[in-house]
Amino acid sequence: MPYITLTPDNIQTEHICCAFSDKKCAVSYSLKKEWLAREFNNGYVFRRLDERAKVFIEYGPAEKAWVPVIAPKYMMLGCFWVSGQYKGHGHGKALLQLAVDDAKKNKKQGIATVVGAKKYHFMSDTNWLLKQGFEVVDTTPAGFSLLALSLEKSRTPPQFNEFARSSQCPHKKGLVAYYSNRCPYTEYHVVSSLVETAMKRKLALKVVKLETLEQAQSSPTPATIFSLFIDGRFVTTDLSVCMDSRFDKVVQNK
Repeated sequence: MPYITLTPDNIQTEHICCAFSDKKCAVSYSLKKEWLAREFNNGYVFRRLDERAKVFIEYGPAEKAWVPVIAPKYMMLGCFWVSGQYKGHGHGKALLQLAVDDAKKNKKQGIATVVGAKKYHFMSDTNWLLKQGFEVVDTTPAGFSLLALSLEKSRTPPQFNEFARSSQCPHKKGLVAYYSNRCPYTEYHVVSSLVETAMKRKLALKVVKLETLEQAQSSPTPATIFSLFIDGRFVTTDLSVCMDSRFDKVVQNK
């Protein structure tokens, strides 16, 4: 399969699958590339189909993963996506196998990833991963599941840490949005769309940007790309909630 791996040498000239033609997200797109360039130093991998397509996988050592999870000697999957006309051609299995091969090469005990107990936006397909041999090893009250694909016996399976397990946002009034530059859409939609949406409805809004590994690993939500809380309660990972045309519908369905 014609896949390429992004590196510090080609990150500026290669696209990162999402938002590459979305002009309003140009700053967000650049920030995602900057985030990737830093994370390459921590063993992070971004691999994609050599096409202008949304077919890619991201992963790295779990100890350096931007999620509140304890999973020593595991790889942690980040975004993993096969979309549109590229579905059904074996890309998902091929990309996952490349991650498994890297995990074995680096003597990891397995691969872990955070998903929703039901399908959550910006997270991998839970049912598909279960069919590939992943198992549920932990859950949170907010509806997140931690999946693991074991490559060798481990006495301590991956688990959510105390911050994620609490599922409690420390801010109990109004809207609270947690986000990071792990996604090329978030910066624009949180600091622009969501701010305008909240102001229109006269809702108090607090934005928490996760800018370091330590902040991400102590987040009350495993969805560190984007999570919205209302009055301290987790509501959604759906970034479209930031938009005026979608906010009421998304919130009412939760």
